[in-house]
Amino acid sequence: MSEHKPKLRPLPHFIFMSRWLQLPLYVGLILAQCVYVFHFWVELKDLIGAAMGNDAALQHIIQAVAVPNAVAPTRLNETTIMLVVLGLIDVVMISNLLVMVIIGGYETFVSRMNLEGHPDQPEWLSHVNASVLKTKLAMAIIGISSIHLLKTFINANAYDAKVLIAQTTIHIAFLLSALAIAYTDRLTTMTHHDSKSH
Repeated sequence: MSEHKPKLRPLPHFIFMSRWLQLPLYVGLILAQCVYVFHFWVELKDLIGAAMGNDAALQHIIQAVAVPNAVAPTRLNETTIMLVVLGLIDVVMISNLLVMVIIGGYETFVSRMNLEGHPDQPEWLSHVNASVLKTKLAMAIIGISSIHLLKTFINANAYDAKVLIAQTTIHIAFLLSALAIAYTDRLTTMTHHDSKSH
């Protein structure tokens, strides 16, 4: 015998249904993901082309990793390859961030996906909530920031000391923000467990 679910009054029902207004936003992020996939393959194709001796691909790669006030390389060297690969990793990490926002946000704020038991269900999705999502997003942003900071340090001699200090300070601010979010989430979880035990 199934439980009878109380029917919502018209106004609460209308307000609750407004969550579906977020659906076009998640579809838009999926389209942004498609743009990142295209960008990744263009960069990878140029890197492979430059390695094979294609001059046009080499020029595109050099322009892509060019740093102001730095001497542009005339051939594909280790530093150029490293910068291009870091750029590809950056795209992948941003893409991972998009996946977390799309799937986690939809599951948390719009509707259940009912993926329990699905072999490809992400491990983190089984216990996702707004707090977990915020912490994971903060960690992903730190990863992206680390890649950008590493790219800057590879060409440190081309940057002013103020730029290096500013980027490092911003990265530390991201780290402290993530720690604050994780600590707040831990306090909230502990308070929730204590209130349930009493």
